[in-house]
Order: sequence, then structure tokens, then C-alpha cells
Amino acid sequence: MAASTTATAEDRPRGFADSTRSLNSAVSWGAIAAGAAAAASLSLILLILGVGLGLSSVSPWVRDGVSTTTFGVSAILWLTLTQLLASAMGGYLAGRLRTKWTEVHTDEVYFRDTAHGFLAWAVASLATAALLTSVIGSILSGGVQAGASMVSGAAATVRMAPGNDAGPMGYFVDSLFRRDPVAAAAGMDANERASGNDMAEVSRIFMHVGRSEPLPPEDIRYVGQRVAQRTGLSQQDAEKRVADVHAKAQAKVRDAEAAARDAAEKARKGSAYSALWLFVSLLIGAFVASLAATFGGRRRDA
Repeated sequence: MAASTTATAEDRPRGFADSTRSLNSAVSWGAIAAGAAAAASLSLILLILGVGLGLSSVSPWVRDGVSTTTFGVSAILWLTLTQLLASAMGGYLAGRLRTKWTEVHTDEVYFRDTAHGFLAWAVASLATAALLTSVIGSILSGGVQAGASMVSGAAATVRMAPGNDAGPMGYFVDSLFRRDPVAAAAGMDANERASGNDMAEVSRIFMHVGRSEPLPPEDIRYVGQRVAQRTGLSQQDAEKRVADVHAKAQAKVRDAEAAARDAAEKARKGSAYSALWLFVSLLIGAFVASLAATFGGRRRDA
């Protein structure tokens, strides 16, 4: 008789691969792609719905609408719910639609279903991240950008450019040259009022001094002469007004920068908390997708 041409695994020489086991893949990429598409679509729909509900609850009027804390907690809860629903659907579809495996141990089926759910979640997360790159980037870097802009803009808001009549610094310089009521009653000539050059010069003198440094005596004396000439005050009263106004201007600058630092710190903490809860929600989504895939797989094999 002719010898059999079919060799068993024991008859094959060592070093040769068993090609009979490579015909059936353990990964059903079609099911994974279907589950990922469903999860990404549902996630996008729920995110849009959440934005709509969130904007409808916020009012531009003072003391109206929800508070900042309530809005933040609601956003976190909605993000977590979105991950739960979308990941559950994606994982279940990936497990239910995957190819039925035959002659596979129950533990291996459980592992493969779990892996299919996790892969569906991973593909959906990557697709969502690709579509919402700008949103995620703004969440992660918003605290740093907000802090830098607030701190750098605090002094610029208060310490206006010389000659600018607007802003808090312009207000302090204007208060220096307010005419004395006695001089105004005496009918002081309008030409003796402070000109734009005088105000610009005083602004430069004020901004030349640091926030924690007092105005030098020679500057107080010089600005006092200008103030006394334009307002009718005595030299002593004019110098006292200069020192008081400069102290108020410095206090205004320090208060503005302290408020900016506080706002920047809150923005930094908000950005850190957002990133932390985003991580937690994604972790929950991975677990739910893997668990739902096992249920889908059991229904598929039932």
C-alpha cells in the first residue's frame, strides 16, 4: 500500500511550524471595527447632547443659571455616563458579532471576548481623540495658558501706556490734577490746566517705580510742582497728594495681580481635575467595554 501523505504533528520534524492552526484567526477585526464605530458615534452624539444641555443651563446674567461648581460636577458625571453607554454598546457589539470559535476552551473564549471588547474601546477612543484633538488639547493645556495670560495681563491692564487716558492708571493720574476748589472759585485760567504731556510724563514716572517701592523724594517734589502749578494747591499739599495717589495706584496694581494669580491657580487646578476625571472615565470605559463583550460573546454562542 502507498504510504499516507498526511503527517501528524508528532511525525513532523522539529523546527517546522504547524501551518494548520493559522487558518482561523483569534481576532475578528470586522466585529472590532463595528463595535468601535458604534461606540465612537454614540459618544459623539452624547457629547453634543451634553454640550447643548450644558449651554442651556448657563445664563449670561449675573446670579442666573447654575453655579460653576454645579456645572463642573454635571460635566464630569455626563462624561462618565457617556463613556459607560458608548463603551458598553461597542463592547457588546464586538462580542456579539465576532466569529464563533469552535473547539476552544471556555477560558480562552472568555479571554478573547474580553480582548475584543478592549480593542473596540481602544479603536473608538483613538478615533474620538483624532476628531476632538482641539477639545482635548484645550482641556489639558487650558490651565497653563490661562495662568500665563492672566498673570502677564494683570499689570498691563492696570499700568496703562503713557498718555492713555483710559484704564485705572489714567484715572489715578487724572486725580492728581483735579483743581482745588478754592483755586477754581478764584477763576484760574483754563490754560493752566494739565496738558497731555504733563499726564504722560507723570504716568512714566509712576510706572518707573516698582510695585513695592515708594516714589523717590525728588520725583515727589517734581511732580508736586506740576500738580501745584496746575491745581492751585500749595507745594506741601501737592506733594502729599502725589504720595497718596501713588500709594493707591500701587495697591491697585498689587490687588489686580493677586486676583490674576488666584484666577490662574483656579484655572490650573480645574485643568488638572479635568484631566484626572477624563482618565478615570476612560478607564471605566475600558472595563465596561471588556465586560460587555463577554456578555455579547455568550449570547453569540448560546
